[in-house]
Order: sequence, then structure tokens, then C-alpha cells
Amino acid sequence: MNADLSLYLVTDAALCGDRGVVATVREAVAGGVAIVQLRDKDASDAQTVDLLVELSHAIAGRALLVVNDRLQAAVDARSRGARVDGVHLGQSDASVRAAREALGPDALIGLTANTPAHLDAVRALPPGTVDYVGIGVIRPTSTKPDHPPALGVAGFRTLAALSPVPAVAIGGIGIDDVTALREAGAAGVAVVSALCAVEDPHAAARAFRRAWRGQRPPRVLSIAGSDPSGGAGIQADLKAIAANGGYGMAAITALTAQNTRGVRGVHVPPADFLRAQLDAVADDIEIDAVKIGMLADAEVIRTVGDWLAARRPDTVVLDPVMVSTSGDRLLDSDAEAALLDLASHADLLTPNLDELAVLSGCRVGDWPEALAAAQQVAARTGALVLAKGGHLAGDQTPDALVGADGVIVEHRGARIDTTSTHGTGCSLSSALATLSARGKDWPEAVAGAREWLRESLRAAGTLDVGRGNGPVSHLAGLWQRGALETRPSPDDVRDAWWVSIAEVRADIDALPFIRALADGTLGRDRFLGYLAQDALYLREYARVLAEAARLAPSTQEQAFWAQSAQGAIAGELELHASWLTPDTGTSATTFSAEPSAVNTAYLDHLRAAAFSGDHAVLIAAALPCFWLYTDLGVRLHAGEFGEHALSDRHPFASWLSTYADPAFAVATEQAIGFVTRAAAAADDERRERMHRAFRRSAEHERAFFDL
Repeated sequence: MNADLSLYLVTDAALCGDRGVVATVREAVAGGVAIVQLRDKDASDAQTVDLLVELSHAIAGRALLVVNDRLQAAVDARSRGARVDGVHLGQSDASVRAAREALGPDALIGLTANTPAHLDAVRALPPGTVDYVGIGVIRPTSTKPDHPPALGVAGFRTLAALSPVPAVAIGGIGIDDVTALREAGAAGVAVVSALCAVEDPHAAARAFRRAWRGQRPPRVLSIAGSDPSGGAGIQADLKAIAANGGYGMAAITALTAQNTRGVRGVHVPPADFLRAQLDAVADDIEIDAVKIGMLADAEVIRTVGDWLAARRPDTVVLDPVMVSTSGDRLLDSDAEAALLDLASHADLLTPNLDELAVLSGCRVGDWPEALAAAQQVAARTGALVLAKGGHLAGDQTPDALVGADGVIVEHRGARIDTTSTHGTGCSLSSALATLSARGKDWPEAVAGAREWLRESLRAAGTLDVGRGNGPVSHLAGLWQRGALETRPSPDDVRDAWWVSIAEVRADIDALPFIRALADGTLGRDRFLGYLAQDALYLREYARVLAEAARLAPSTQEQAFWAQSAQGAIAGELELHASWLTPDTGTSATTFSAEPSAVNTAYLDHLRAAAFSGDHAVLIAAALPCFWLYTDLGVRLHAGEFGEHALSDRHPFASWLSTYADPAFAVATEQAIGFVTRAAAAADDERRERMHRAFRRSAEHERAFFDL
């Protein structure tokens, strides 16, 4: 069985406390639990069967239900009409072969396997006998006192690599373990106390789902019709999903010939081809949320319902397209009944007022009636309902999230004066599905989607699309707040900046000071004069680097710039002092030279960058002192400036050797990395300020060599 194993709840009656197992499971499944395992060693067989029946009704197909050890209980609960999807067995429990025979080929059969020998035994079984193994414990846990020694993440990784079937990590797992376990090869994490013992299992489950998903955008599937004009249907859905931070996918239920002035024709592909689309996506891609829009007839609706029952995506938003803009009913009575059944698979319904009237069977003429109808639909379907007041008369457009117990949250806002409203329902429902999949609870998702849609409506007129009711401007906010130009990668920045100072680098190579330094003809007084100015520079440069450490955004960068400041003082200055003041070491005499105008100008530039408070600009200004010296040293020691620079008899051999110090080369690469990553992440204006600071420092380096 191809099952989502990502978040697996193992029940514990004692940890669930007064709330009870059923209520805990109901909340956890609403939060995203994909599999529930009923485990209660103290319950009788009859009690286990009763609880399986009760859990089956509570879960209502939104997660898989398996029972621990009690194979016969699974069989008996099924005979009473419960949906029990499988069984999880320990090494000493009923044979997995017997379980497969009793429960059938579509059941989910799991097996505890904690040693390589256990996994060898799984490999020896006929394919399809076992669907997954549970490997643990990961951490010591009180919920299973007789557990084997804790494996840790490393031990799990080793066993998971040996498993012929997906491996679920179990035992003492906290939310901080999720990412590491997924990277170690886990197909999912099984948790007990982290969901059973918490005050809010729904929120805890959502947190685990977010941790499992990591930083990737949620994958959101739109099941809807197409609109070749781009304003509604899957075209609007994909834009809305992208605008709200998701990766959009689409399964097309109908092809339409339409534009901003109306629909001219509809073609409905065969329902089995729709199912093929849905299965093709789900077989390959983990779907985090589903938005459902136009479904043309009862067969299509039932096809989607069957697929949802089989796949159980985390989040389902149903926009029940039932009534046209002109008020005409779009579905026959059979299709409307099927759509009501489909609503039981949804987490949220987003009908307009006419559709709300059809779903509730009540008149909806004003806002209080809309709220009452929404509450009735929520009670009937088990889904939340977003009542939308956009079609009401007046200068306000209220929206309310409504549950079976009444209004959860209500929003009001002034009507936006625009005729560009084509596809607003499609767009809003897709935004809601995406924001929910990003981890927002429904009140947060409603608030966020509503603000995004209002922003898109305000900018809609600027698109100037069509001569009827135009589309909303789905990406207006991104266009306004973001940049249409691509951002460079750190490597792109590195190459571009190095090329930008090619002339400066060529000038440095040609300077008489560098040439004389390389061939050994540089006078000692000239060399010591350079060192005296450089000592003054290094003393202040170390302070600049210390400021870079103070402003650093991460501890890693803070440590690097602080160590660089220390190196300028304890390393480079000591070397300078060995030439300038060998008798006294680094002392006041080391800094007795009068600073040159070039030196002062360079330090003023660096101090200005430091005083700006902009860490990125500051480290860009500091970089040429690393980069140009390392580059020069590498080429000196490669013989590019003549063989004499490599000779032990060179008058400045000990000083030249510092230019190609491997440790300094490593530090330079680190500095380049920090600067180029900051530049790549910056906006265009800030990146340009960084580049100006970098180039100006390179020019100061050229002037410094020409003292």
C-alpha cells in the first residue's frame, strides 16, 4: 500500500488523560496526522474493537487507522463497518503473512524491526507482505519501558539504509529530531507523548508537519477548469498559489472557451482521464494541499471524492462552483447532492452567497442570514465555511470564518471600487489552501488571504486586460515589494566584482614598488617606509574588523571577523614590528610615523563604512585587503613576477612568505564567501552600495602600493 507515513500518531490512553483518546486523535488528525495507531495494552479485545469503531467515525477517512498487535480486533471492527486500514505487529505478534491474508492486499501492514536480522527477515518475505517497518527507539522513552537501547539518529540511519521497505522512526522523538531523521532516510516519524500529552494536539501536529516539510514551499494541487483568458480557473489558481508562497500544480476538470465577458463553451474530458491526472501527480509528488474548483457533473465530482478518500491530502479547500454570475444553477440535482458528499472531505468551503443558499437550502438575503446558513452547512458537512459578503449591497464587504458552533472570526472592510473581479473566488480559495499548507491556522489563513486579495483587487485596473470584468492582479504585491530582475548567485557576484577591478589589479602589478619588491631591488628605506604606513593602517583596520564582528548577523561571522581583527594585531603587526622596531617589539615607536594622505584617505573610507552601521557594506569595504594581498602572494610564489621572488636569498624573503600563507588564503576564501553571500541576498540598491565600497577600497589599495 502506498501510504503517507510522514506523521504517525501512536495513542496512549494514560497520556491523553481526561481528554481521551478519541478527542486527542480527532484534533491531531485535523492538524495533519497521516496515520493513527491504536495502542492500548491494557484494553480487552472487545474494548479495542469498540474503540476502533469510534476512532473510525472520528477520523472519517482523513487519516489511516491501524491497530497495534490485535489482528482479530481489526477484523472484528471491520465486520462492524469500521474503516480499519491495517495492523502494526511486533516481532513476537501475529505473523505478517497471516495479517496480509486476513486484511487483504490493500491493507497497511507494519512491522517493528530494530536489528539487521529483523530487516533480513523482511527482505525474505514475498514482496508486498510488509508495507513499512518501525525502527527505534530513537531516544529513551517512558512510554515503552522495555525498549531496546536507544539508536539515536545515526543508528536509525544505519538500519534505515538496510531496510527493503520505508522506515518510520519511533521512540522518544521530539520536534527537534524531525529534520535530522528525515535526512537520515525516515519515511515518517511516529510520536506518542509529543501529541498525546500536549495541551493542543492540533497545533502540535501542525508544528510537526511544518518541521517535516522544512523550508520548502508547500505543493498545492488545483483541481479545476481552465480559463484561456487567465483570470479564473486553474490559471488564476496557479498565480494565487505562487503569490502566496506555494508550488502550484493542476488537474483539469474542464476546458472552457471564455474571456472577461463570458463563457462561450465548455468541454468536459472523461472522468477516468481526470483520475489519471490526479494519480499521476500523487504517485510522484507529496501533495500538501488541494483546492477544488469547477466540477462539471456528478461523475466528475464522485471521481474527485474517490481520489480524496484514497489519498487523504492534509488540507482540502472546496470552492463549490454551483451558480453562475447571472444566477443560473450550473449543476443538476444529482451533481449538487454529490457535491454535498464531497464537502465531507473538505476542511474549508468557500461558497458565494448564492452557493451558500443552495448548500444550506435556506434563503440568504443579508449578512445575518449568510452567517446562519454557513453555520448550518458547517454542522452538516463537518467543514469550516468562509461566508463571503462581496455580493451584498452596500459599501462594506464582510467575510466570516464559521464553524458548527458559529462565527470563529469576522472581517469587515470597505468595498474596493473596481470591475476587475473575474476569478476572485478561485483566487481566494487557492490562497487559503496555500497559506494553510504553509502552517497558518484557518483564522490566520483567512486574514492573510483576504489582505492579499484586497491588495490584488486594488491593483487590478492597472492590468488593463479585456473589455469585460477583468482579472485581479495576483502578483501586484510581489511586483511592488520585490524585484523583477534576477538576483545573482554568490559565484556571480565573485566573478563580476573581480572583473570590475581588473584595471586596478593590472595597475598594481605594473607599479614600480611591486616590481622592485619582486626582484629584490626595492630599497630598504622605501620598504621600511611602506611598513611604517602599513602598521598605522593595520592598527585601525583591526578596529574596523572588530566593528564588523560586532555587527555580524551570525555567531559564525562574528567569530571570523573577531579572529581576523586579532590576527591583524597579533600576527601582521608583530611581523611589521620585527622589521621596524626589532628591539622593542610592537610599541609606540612602531606607530611613530606621520600618516600619509593616502593612508588617511583609506582609513577614513573604512571608518565611514563602519560608522554606517551596515554590516554588508562594511565587510565589502574590508574585503580587498584580504583578496588583493592573497592574489598577489599566490602569483608571487608561482613565479609570475620572476624567479628571484622565490629565492631564500631575497632580501625580503621572510616578509614575502606571509603573502602566500595557506592560513591567510583560507581566511580570504571565508571572507569572500561571507561578502558574496551577503551581496547575493541584498536588494539591488544595497548590493550596489557594497560594490562601490569594495571598488573604492581596491583603488585605495592601489594608491597604498604607490606611496
